[in-house]
Amino acid sequence: MIEIPDSIFKAYDVRGIYGKDIDETIAYLFGRGLVKYLKCRDAVIGRDMRISSPQLAESMAHGIIDEGCSVTNVGMVSTDGLYFTVGKYGHDCGVMITASHNPSEYNGFKVCKTDAVPLSGDEGLNDIRDLIKGDLGDPASGGKMIKSDISKAYAAHVLSFIDISKIKPFKIVIDAGNGMAGLTLPPVFEKLPCEIIKLYFELDGSFPNHPASQIELENIADLRQKVRDTGADLGAAFDGDADRMFLVDEKAEPLGGDMVTAMVAKSLLKKEKGATILYNLICSKTVPETIEKYGGAAIRTKVGHALIKPLMKQHNAIFGGEHSGHFYFRNNWFADSGLIALLVCLELLSEENRPLSQVISELDPYVRSGEVN
Repeated sequence: MIEIPDSIFKAYDVRGIYGKDIDETIAYLFGRGLVKYLKCRDAVIGRDMRISSPQLAESMAHGIIDEGCSVTNVGMVSTDGLYFTVGKYGHDCGVMITASHNPSEYNGFKVCKTDAVPLSGDEGLNDIRDLIKGDLGDPASGGKMIKSDISKAYAAHVLSFIDISKIKPFKIVIDAGNGMAGLTLPPVFEKLPCEIIKLYFELDGSFPNHPASQIELENIADLRQKVRDTGADLGAAFDGDADRMFLVDEKAEPLGGDMVTAMVAKSLLKKEKGATILYNLICSKTVPETIEKYGGAAIRTKVGHALIKPLMKQHNAIFGGEHSGHFYFRNNWFADSGLIALLVCLELLSEENRPLSQVISELDPYVRSGEVN
């Protein structure tokens, strides 16, 4: 009997140390349990560049197929690329093989159903856990696997959020952290007039340069130094699966996710007057004040995508932001995308024709303590 540790089933994903907590057998069983739980006929699998991701993706696909469900394998993508695929092409469910910002020895699964709606511990993941700990019965048949490249369609989708003709020729340092941004960003920025100075764009699941968790200041030290050295207009950093994004200004000063939320809110409210925007409770009060100043309706939420996305649907919110670097867009199936947030910020900076530090200083008059745990 396979030992399936309860500890790998988190609030928003499945995650653990590869070879100790999580392995190919668990991936196979999870694939079968996912199909049984959601009654899927058509699933998508994507993966990041971690050393263990190809094996886990293959085992997951076999499990899904053995329950009679077909699989579209989109290969290496960002997590928001996986959400895009599920939403755009109407798949029943999707699994991203990733441990996001965790160290290299970790891996796991981020899971969503139709319209890129996430599964969470309370909404699906714990039910699948209980299913795979029981008797799944004999494998079925009838599933098949096809491969698909979504890179061009995904690039076109994220670029649709901005007016490309407005973007000025910024010099931008981007730290991909040896993660999936190194693969997903080039097809987007080749359509823009910006000069990109690349840091750690080589895909490497061992993370040889720094951990892929850019919310910690020590992990953006190289980005900040490169902005200073090159006189760049701004810098951006992405985590391992490239769904979160963090900015530094032209002085190499880091911006919190709440300040990015305020910038994106300002930009979107210029296009849709009176729209509703969500922000989580850790954000600075700059965020609701900015939303209200530019004619929007601000709604404060708890932390976590499984809570924010349903609330966005309920209120038809155009956008939602978290201090942690997750940014959700209504026209992205309410799913998060750090890349879309970056593009919207570039459009705002182009329109205002001022340095990023000046745009932020106007929005944010407050002194803050930072997050204290």
